[in-house]
Amino acid sequence: MNLGALIRQTERRLRAARLHYGHGTDNPRDEAAFLVLRGLGLPFDADLGRAADPAKVEALVEARIKKRIPAAYLLHEAWLAGLRFRIDRRVIVPRSHIAQLLAERLHPWLRRSPHRILDLCTGSGCLAILAARAFPRAEVHASDLSAAALAVARRNVNEYGMRKRIRLIRSDLFAALRGMRYDLIVSNPPYVASSEMRRLPAEYRYEPGLALAAGKDGLEVVRRLLADAPAHLFPSGRLVCEVGGGRKNVERAFPAMPFLWPKDEVFIAGRASMAAVSRMPSRRRSARG
Repeated sequence: MNLGALIRQTERRLRAARLHYGHGTDNPRDEAAFLVLRGLGLPFDADLGRAADPAKVEALVEARIKKRIPAAYLLHEAWLAGLRFRIDRRVIVPRSHIAQLLAERLHPWLRRSPHRILDLCTGSGCLAILAARAFPRAEVHASDLSAAALAVARRNVNEYGMRKRIRLIRSDLFAALRGMRYDLIVSNPPYVASSEMRRLPAEYRYEPGLALAAGKDGLEVVRRLLADAPAHLFPSGRLVCEVGGGRKNVERAFPAMPFLWPKDEVFIAGRASMAAVSRMPSRRRSARG
């Protein structure tokens, strides 16, 4: 059997199993190619005509189908913005929409290149690394509440030779960052509502709940970010935050906030507007919009 035939066979098996996708791929074809090619240690542009031994990836395919384990966890790697990140179940699988914005250097949303950047809830460290690559002159801090996640991030930071560029900090959001200010804060925080957590497909249950669950409406962490970020931003600083499918909830909860939405899943808020809204009486805030 050649490589192309093995991928097609694997695709048919995955499709028949009615799996859920969303951890780096969104369809059985791409998932099959990921499992087979990387399971065999091959690049994505490998010659599909070369011989391939199905037995060498059978255990991976079986685990994906029977246990519903995301392929990224089976392979201990995920790809984002063309870069490979080492991962395991201590962190969620990298898939943030902020990655594309960083690849575009947040143009036209930033007025100038940031000198100090914070990646809050860094997980695997992927966004911190992408930010450091996008803005090579910037000092980058990456924080997370989970010491286990920071261990994964440290490995990725070291693999990309960024130990001197990126400082890893254990912190419950801004708790350990008192007195620190930034030009740019990026965050892919927990944003899954309690009701949604109970309905998550099996694949998502392999991810750490700490990195997903965010209270009754999914905004528990976002509220804290919007309240505390102004004290940690320079006057022209920006917060870039991912909220998944929660845009309507965010806009309903903060009707007076002039959010920018470069993507439906990601908002940008300026320090001045966050600070102004936080000083408004709650009755006035809820009356607008």
